[in-house]
Amino acid sequence: MTKKKKLLILNGSHSDIPLIKSAKALGFYVITTGNNPRLIGHRYSDEQCFADFSEPDDVLAVAQKLKIDGVCSCSNDFGIISASYISEKMNLSGHDSYETTKILHQKDLFKKFSAAHDIPTPYAESFDNPDEALSAMGRRKFPLIVKPVDLSGGKGVSIARGVQDGESAVNLSFASSHLKRIVVEDFREGSQHSFSTFIVKGRVVFHFSDNEYSYLNPFLVSTSAAPAVNVDAVAGYLVDVVEKIAGLLSLKDGIFHIQYLYRNHKATILEITRRCSGDLYSYPVDYSTGLDWAGWIVKAEAGMDCSDFPDVTQKGYCGRHCIMAPRNGTIRQIMIDRQIEDNIYDRLIWSGKGDRINNYLADKTGVVLLKYDSMDEMLDKTERMNQLIYMDVL
Repeated sequence: MTKKKKLLILNGSHSDIPLIKSAKALGFYVITTGNNPRLIGHRYSDEQCFADFSEPDDVLAVAQKLKIDGVCSCSNDFGIISASYISEKMNLSGHDSYETTKILHQKDLFKKFSAAHDIPTPYAESFDNPDEALSAMGRRKFPLIVKPVDLSGGKGVSIARGVQDGESAVNLSFASSHLKRIVVEDFREGSQHSFSTFIVKGRVVFHFSDNEYSYLNPFLVSTSAAPAVNVDAVAGYLVDVVEKIAGLLSLKDGIFHIQYLYRNHKATILEITRRCSGDLYSYPVDYSTGLDWAGWIVKAEAGMDCSDFPDVTQKGYCGRHCIMAPRNGTIRQIMIDRQIEDNIYDRLIWSGKGDRINNYLADKTGVVLLKYDSMDEMLDKTERMNQLIYMDVL
């Protein structure tokens, strides 16, 4: 019997389940790591060996000990940075260089790169000193968004609407940042969307778009609906941007995901990543295209040949919704309205009656996957989603 190749996936959250399952379907012996053995995704892997994926040297030690054949990031920016570090140190294929990965995933480095190469993103200044940040904010036009350079999912992000609350915004971002660096960014109005692509030899061979919505935390996406209402107006432009960046940085084959704001027929890039998006994002892509989206991400990060990526396009109307509480407390029940029940084609719920919500602005208790018959139905029900699927807490 041929021995299976070992693939290390750098976490085991619910968001990593598609990667784990697809990697096993591709024939890998899958090992998950991370610093939380209780996460649900670890149940799906063949083996677990725990280390903090935000510490590149810690997960490198695990990778070397296990003599892995490939490494796949998790659905977190620390994961893709550590994956590229492991890949470089162990001479594995499938990842951009460590320096390139930091340029794309650390906000201050990406802002400098964007400014140098005319990439459309809001103007920002970076700081490693709180006093310097506050002094500079006094010379800027409010409102401003203050962000840690190294976190995703809205962690440590807030809006400063004037000098008075600028201090709390700066202190929050510095306290949240592992690297103790922040950016102060111009605030832009617009609707929020994502544009997920796959590149092969520097060319975009596929793209998928959606609309993004937040619940009570304006910096955390909790619901998506695909396709984006404006995709026809911006797809060509965003493809050009992706291919421009791919050429400038000699990017490896694989995913290239953009989060953008849309206003006045133009797209402004907020963030980019080269990793699987979280909260079962790959499943609506699968539903819309027939792809195994997580499988293609795994193939690319494992260094496999991706030149046979199929010629598919996004079709139909679908999305996903993260179930979140309106406040902290103990879950009494999760209620699903009959109006939305027929739209749900799958669900993964890991918390329920009696479980405690300690951070309602971040904690998720499950993800439901949805399909719709039309754009109008999708937009109508998505706008009302937090009333149609509701968590009652004591």
